[in-house]
Formats: sequence, C-alpha cells, structure tokens
Amino acid sequence: MLPGFDPSTSSMTADFSAFTRLLQLDALRGFALLGILMVNIGAFASAYFGLGVGDPQFAGPLDRAVRWVVALLFETKFYLLFSFLFGYSFTLQMDSAERAGKPFVPRMQRRLLGLLLLGLAHAVLLYLGDILSTYALLGLVLLALRGRSDALLLRWARRLIALTALAWALLGVLLLMTSSSGFAPELQAQALAAQQAYLESPASVVAQHLRELPSTLGLVWLVQGPCALAMFLLGRLAGGRRWFEGEGWREGLRRWTPWGRPALGLALGLLGSLGYASVAAMALGDGWTLLALALDLLTAPFLTLSYVLGLMTLFQRPAGGRLLAWLAPAGRMALSNYLLQSLVCALVFTAYGLGQMGQVAPLGGVLIALGLFASQLCLSRWWLARFAYGPVEWLLRALTLASWPSMLKRPG
Repeated sequence: MLPGFDPSTSSMTADFSAFTRLLQLDALRGFALLGILMVNIGAFASAYFGLGVGDPQFAGPLDRAVRWVVALLFETKFYLLFSFLFGYSFTLQMDSAERAGKPFVPRMQRRLLGLLLLGLAHAVLLYLGDILSTYALLGLVLLALRGRSDALLLRWARRLIALTALAWALLGVLLLMTSSSGFAPELQAQALAAQQAYLESPASVVAQHLRELPSTLGLVWLVQGPCALAMFLLGRLAGGRRWFEGEGWREGLRRWTPWGRPALGLALGLLGSLGYASVAAMALGDGWTLLALALDLLTAPFLTLSYVLGLMTLFQRPAGGRLLAWLAPAGRMALSNYLLQSLVCALVFTAYGLGQMGQVAPLGGVLIALGLFASQLCLSRWWLARFAYGPVEWLLRALTLASWPSMLKRPG
C-alpha cells in the first residue's frame, strides 16, 4: 500500500483511486515511448527511411516483412497517442496552476518555450524528426482555445483529420492523373549522400541536419501537425471531463468510435493501416502512396484510441497491474526517455559513435529498440525511486515555475 492512503476512509479511497488513474495515464505514456522508438529507430538505421524508396541493401522477404509490421502497428499511431496525452496533461497543468494560486498562461508559455528550445536542439543535434518543437507551437493554439466548448473542440478535431486526409488524397489523385513516374533515382542519390554525411564526422551530422531541417519540418507540419492538433483537442476534452480520474474513459472512448462500437473502430483502424503498410511495401508509386497515406491518416485515430481502450481495460486486471508498475515510471519521465532514445540511437548509428547506419537490418533495428526500451523501464524505476523527477522534466518544471524545485524525492 502507498504511504498516506488509508482505504478505511471514503475520502482516502477516492484519493487513492484518482492516484491510480493518473498512474495509468503515465503508463500510457510509457507505452507510447515504445511505439515512438520502434518507428524512429528506422530513421537512424537507414537513410532511405521515409523517402518512399526501399533500401537496396535490405530488400529480402524478412526485411520487407519487418518493415510492413512496423508500418502496420506503429507508424502514424503513436505520435497521435502522445498528442492525446499532451492535450490531457494540459488540463493537469491548469489544475496545478489553480491549486498554486498562480496565473496559468505565463506558466504554460514558459513551458512551451522550453519545449521549443529542447525540440530545436534535438532536431539539430540528434534527430530531424523531432516532435517537441511542433508540440510547442501547436500548444499555443491549444492555449488560445482553452475556454472553448467541448462541442467545438470535438468538431474541429474531426475536421482537422478529415481535411488533412482529403488534401493528401487529392494530391495522390493528381499525381496519378499526371502519370508521374516518381523520383526514385533522385531519392536514391539523396539517401546515399545523406548516409555519407551521417557517417563522416559529428560536424557533418549537424550540417546534414541543418540542410534537411526546413524540408523535414515542413513535412512534419503538413502530415503530423494537423492530426497532432486534433488529438490535442480530444485530449483537452477528455482532460476537462477527468476521464482518467474515474471511469469516464470507458464511455468516452466508446462514443468516439464509429456508431459507438469499439470493435468497428479497431477494424477500420487496422484496415487503413493495412492499406498503408501494403502499398508502402509494394512501392506502387507516389500517387498510390499518398492515397494510402490519406486513408491511414483518416483511420489511424481509431486504432490509436483502440490501443488506449485496450490498455486501460488490461490495467484493471492483475496482469495489467504488473504491466502498469513497469510502464508508469517510464511514462513519468517520458521527455527524458524520448531524448535518451535519440541519443543512444545517434551513438549507435551515426558518426557520433559506432556509425552503423546502413549496416543493421530492419529486424536488428527492432531488437535494438526492444532492448533499449527494456533498459529504460529498469532505469526509470531506479531513477524515480531516488528522485522526484526525470532530469529533463526537472529542468522543464523549473522553467515552467520560474523557480528551482527540489530534485530529491520526499519521504512518503
């Protein structure tokens, strides 16, 4: 039993229940870390990642099968989960400011500034696909919408997802109508040049990041930005209703599935993801790839919310309780773990360290990801048994509060 909670009183039982629910929120973040790593490690391992052309060095059946599974279950799903949790945590930040009697807006502005600076440093030094800077800028939109009605938030979230999918579908149709032959030779040359830069020296790694930064950020904003904002809004709505401090998540998640049927939402999410993964594996061309991406963007939120519903249901069972105990510490220091993942991958695959880019097969990348994540689960439990916050969380909290919080864990 946790110190400070006496189940013999109804008030303490309620507090304990709310505390358990917030642990489950942390566990969802920990689960999201795994999904993010499974996708991101592909970008570190191969310069061909995300270009729409296959890596000729790893083109065997097993390599294709592994990439297909990663695309099916992980790509475009887990940044949505992080985004949903970011929106929910926005409400927790509002509550924290209210309890402290401090104005919320300056606090959140400082927090978003910290995220922006961390994200830009992350993108330049470690990983171009950084999401923190995007979250920081989208957080300003969420801040401006904090007083809007739930109905408006839900309507805008749906429209953002639908319009983004429609835009990419129209672009895909346009490419098919113009009989575009694609840009495979140019993209292959681009991948080889990038790999050479990533393996030459630490300075060339940074230079390559700076060269690719404008186009990468543009792609992140066009593909991930609108859908991330949509999930921000859904998370804010769920946070306002305190879903994870009670049983509201059960009915709420069901209502967000088509016709209130979670099984149908899961089926639609898997169907869209199946089309996306299969088209990418077959390399049918730019037009078909964009059409598959559009279908995936439209249905991926259903699969993401199915993950949430499945995990929350599992957490109510004894086996789920053990899983919760391992995932929650990693989720409590998710920002530190996210940056640590990039640091380790950069040391393994680029000129910062071992320089293994282009040398590790997709299956090897998945095994490295699983090993790294397992290590982070252990490290997170060890760290939080001694300290109150993860190291980067402590720094961001100091900036948010404009004061230095105690790093040491208080007794009890």
